Amino acid sequence: MRRWKVPAADAKRAAMACALDRIGITGASGCGVTTLGAALAARLGAVHIDTDDHYWMATDPPYQERRDVPERLESIAAEQARTGRWIISGTLDRWAEPAIADAGLIVFLEVPTPVRLERLRAREQARFGAMLLPGGAMHETPREFIEWAAHYEDGTLPGRSRPKHEKWLAGLAQPVLRLDGTLPTEELAAAVLTQPGRLYHHSV
Repeated sequence: MRRWKVPAADAKRAAMACALDRIGITGASGCGVTTLGAALAARLGAVHIDTDDHYWMATDPPYQERRDVPERLESIAAEQARTGRWIISGTLDRWAEPAIADAGLIVFLEVPTPVRLERLRAREQARFGAMLLPGGAMHETPREFIEWAAHYEDGTLPGRSRPKHEKWLAGLAQPVLRLDGTLPTEELAAAVLTQPGRLYHHSV
């Protein structure tokens, strides 16, 4: 039986299309993974999934009760199955790894700690307003969260950290695209849309 050889250019385009169909975006809190995820989903006509939306149960005030891991993964899988084309942002390692098993590309955003913390404070203020005041329902939660986020680089607290991320990234089968999260969202989205070809260049 004669086997036709696929031209390198066609193979490269196919690899790029696969990478852009299913993308994972992660980084430290305050890097902008959710913002970039939403922007890419809009550009690609994909479903945007943020793992925080599936991690926490709906409570008032929020962020009080965690869902069990199987429930989180089942909820994420249902979103992914809607179209088969998805962008997932947030925590992707540890409990969330099954959700990115079929990802074609992992994007890792990096932002200096002072910039991240400034972003987080502004975000929490915009979200909760008066609830952050002394006696408010969210007075302590954001303070504790930002204190935790401040230790990302040294990895001295549980959860996401630079040392854990670097070890996890090194073991991934998927290509990893590192980007400067201080760049405008449109520039980051453009970089993701054009970079997979380079990442796959040596594999075709």
